[in-house]
Amino acid sequence: MVTSTNEPLNPKDYYRLPWTLTDNVLGWLEPTKRCNLYCEGCYSRNDANSDKSIDELRSDLRVFVKQRKLDSISIAGGDPLMHPEIVEIVRMVRHDFGLKPIVNTNGLALTQGLLEALKRAGIFGFTLHIDSNQTRPGWKGKTESELNELRLHYAKMLAAVGGLSVAFNATVYRHTLHEVPALVSFASNHIDIVHSMVFILFRTSSQDDFEYYANGKRVDVDRLVYFGQERNPEPITASEIISVIRQQQPDFEPCGYLGGTADPNSFKWLMAGRLGSRGKIHGYIGKRYIEVMQAGHHLLFDRYFAYTSPRLLRAGRSAALFGSVFDPGSRKAAKNYIKSAIVAPSSLFEPVHFQSIVIIQPIDTMADGTTNMCDGCPDMTVHNGELVWSCRLDERLQYGCLLQAIPK
Repeated sequence: MVTSTNEPLNPKDYYRLPWTLTDNVLGWLEPTKRCNLYCEGCYSRNDANSDKSIDELRSDLRVFVKQRKLDSISIAGGDPLMHPEIVEIVRMVRHDFGLKPIVNTNGLALTQGLLEALKRAGIFGFTLHIDSNQTRPGWKGKTESELNELRLHYAKMLAAVGGLSVAFNATVYRHTLHEVPALVSFASNHIDIVHSMVFILFRTSSQDDFEYYANGKRVDVDRLVYFGQERNPEPITASEIISVIRQQQPDFEPCGYLGGTADPNSFKWLMAGRLGSRGKIHGYIGKRYIEVMQAGHHLLFDRYFAYTSPRLLRAGRSAALFGSVFDPGSRKAAKNYIKSAIVAPSSLFEPVHFQSIVIIQPIDTMADGTTNMCDGCPDMTVHNGELVWSCRLDERLQYGCLLQAIPK
C-alpha cells in the first residue's frame, strides 16, 4: 500500500515491531562521554574525565544480558573511538558476550590501522554520524548533499576492509528537512556499500507551555541543550519526513514502527526496507515480510535481530522471491525486478541488495505534560545498575531524576 503524500500514516498499515524493555535488539553502551566534535543539540556532555574502565563496562554488559535479550550492542558516547581501549571493548562485546558490536562514531578518529584492529577484534559494523550542523573541520558550511562526498569516502573505506555493516546517521533540522530526499537518493545510488540510512529528528523542547520539576522542586532547564532552540521551534515528525521523501519518490513505503509510550499511534521508530541495485530501487518490503523475519529469527534463536551481514544483504533477489509468497510489497518488488531484467537482460548479473531506511522521532510532550517516549526503545543504556533511556541520561546526571513537565 502506498499512501498519498498528504494523507497521514496509519499504524494499521505497518508492522508494530515487537521489541520490549526485556526482549529487544540493542543495548546502548557508553564507554566515554569524550568527543572530538560538537553536534548542534547534542545532549551528551563532553567530559574529559568520563572514560569507563574495562571492568565497569563489563559490569554494564552484565546488566544488559541479565535484564534484556538482545542481538547487538551500540558502542556510543561521546565518541567511542576516543577511548584508549576501544579495540578491547569491541573484543569483549563480541567474544565474551557473544553480541554484535556496532561502533557509533563521527569517524574523525578512524584511521586505517584502527579500522583493521577493530576488524580483527570482531567488530560487526559502524554507524557514522555525519550532518551539516557539526563543527567538522574542513566541512563547515557544507550542505547535506555536499556532505555525501564525505559519506561516500567512509563507505568506500569500510567496503575495502570488507564484511562490515555500514550505516549513516543524520540529524534532521527544520532548515535541512528539504535535503532528506537527496540523502535517500545517495543511499540508493550506493546500495551495495551503504546498508542503512538513519534520520534522527532534531529534539527540541519549549518552556513556553510547561514548568519543569525534579523530585517536586521547580528547576531551570536552560542548561539542557534541547531547550530554546530558536531555529527549530517546532518538532519534526516522522510523517513529515515521509511526506517530503514522497514528493520526489512517491513509492517510498515504510513497513514497521515503534509507537510511543503515551501515544501508541505515534511513529517513534519508523522503518522501511527496500530492494534494488545501484541507482535502481525495485520496491519496498511490506509489513508481512518484516514480521516473518523478526518472528522467525526469534523462534529459531530466541532473540530479535537488528543488523545483518553484508553477505546476506546481497541476497536481495532471493529475498524478493521468498517474500513474494506472502508479502505484497516483496511481490511488487519481484515483479519490478523481472520487468527490468526483460528490458535490460544484463541486469541479471547485477546483485540485488537489501537496504533499510530508519526515521527516529524523539521525545515529545503531551498537552498534560506526559512525555511520549519510544515504546520498546532499543537505545536503553545502563545507569547505576538499571536500564534507562539514553536520550534522557543527562537529566539523571544533572538533576538525579527524570524531569516532570507541568502545564502552565
